[in-house]
Amino acid sequence: MLAKKTSKNQLTLPRDIVKEFPHIEYFDIEVKDRKIILSPVKIRPVDATLEDIRNKMERLGISDSDVKDAVTWARKRKQK
Repeated sequence: MLAKKTSKNQLTLPRDIVKEFPHIEYFDIEVKDRKIILSPVKIRPVDATLEDIRNKMERLGISDSDVKDAVTWARKRKQK
């Protein structure tokens, strides 16, 4: 299938592709190996509470130690 880039640099997605993502309005976009990759994104309300976030982490099986490990990893300096 083809998607056309308009003069305003917008892409028109084919109807058959859009049907695969009902209720999705936003896509995260990245370029990898000279390819454009679109990933569907659901936008969360700004008023999501800390309790909502904790409940989601529990549903996903993310523990406090997982968060601590992730923060430690993210703060490491890259070795040259």
